[in-house]
Amino acid sequence: MIQSQRRGAQILGSAAVAALLTVSLAGCSGGGGGSGGSADAADAVKSSGPDTLAADPLTAVRNAAELTGHAGSAQAATQLTTESANKQASFTGTGTYDYTKRIGRLQVTVPPGAATNGPVVEVVEPGIVFLQNSGAKVPAGKWVKLDVRQLADGNLISNGATDPADAAGALRGVQQAQLVGDDTVDGVAVKHYKGTLDLAKAADATGGAGAYGLRMAANTFTVKAVPYDVWLDAQGRLRRVTEVFTFAGVAGSSNAKDQVKVTSTVTLSGFGQPVNVSEPPAADVVQLQDSSASPQN
Repeated sequence: MIQSQRRGAQILGSAAVAALLTVSLAGCSGGGGGSGGSADAADAVKSSGPDTLAADPLTAVRNAAELTGHAGSAQAATQLTTESANKQASFTGTGTYDYTKRIGRLQVTVPPGAATNGPVVEVVEPGIVFLQNSGAKVPAGKWVKLDVRQLADGNLISNGATDPADAAGALRGVQQAQLVGDDTVDGVAVKHYKGTLDLAKAADATGGAGAYGLRMAANTFTVKAVPYDVWLDAQGRLRRVTEVFTFAGVAGSSNAKDQVKVTSTVTLSGFGQPVNVSEPPAADVVQLQDSSASPQN
């Protein structure tokens, strides 16, 4: 990692990442093929015919990211819970995602005591995240722009919410899929599947800048076979997904008492409704200054 990235990560260690890592932890089978290809192209491409849920569980789950993208847009609700040996914290978020422009916006409510200036606001694009109210040493109302590779987990959970595109993209790396049965999500009939996924394989299947966060997370999390539950509708679209990540709360430790479990749930609705998401104005984006980058450890 280049020096400027290290400095950015140090600031986030006492700022945006503090919303999760500091507050939460301190004192905290089936066969069949997948969709493959690059998410940068696949998610925005419209299907030539009606989308349908594949009969084979593994294929159905692996296809979910691409088929969800065919909707064009979605409303997203997120819930993230961290659990360590003696600490638990919960985060919630709401927002929208534009699959055509590949950009989303989430507002995240953090637990009391977080080192933030209010709810954290994220604008996410493939490989990039803009943060507002993260607690970083920037003027109120301004934004910080980061490459997700500046964050150890690729921003999969750093700021209290999982990017809806990453949550779906992780399913491209599914290694096991079992049909649990029929269910409903927000009154919509769905099929419920469960199994494990591999984030490194998901990154390979995604490709492009959309793979950056998945690849960083694959290197960070200590349990490589990530458990998931997913609910897909008749068009094969993702209605809800729960993924369980584990990382070391004490750097380098493999002791069970030092492991932190993060349960992330993303629920999608309102497919195809108009959304208005854009990058923050350039005048409102500030650069992280070297003078602000002293380690906080």
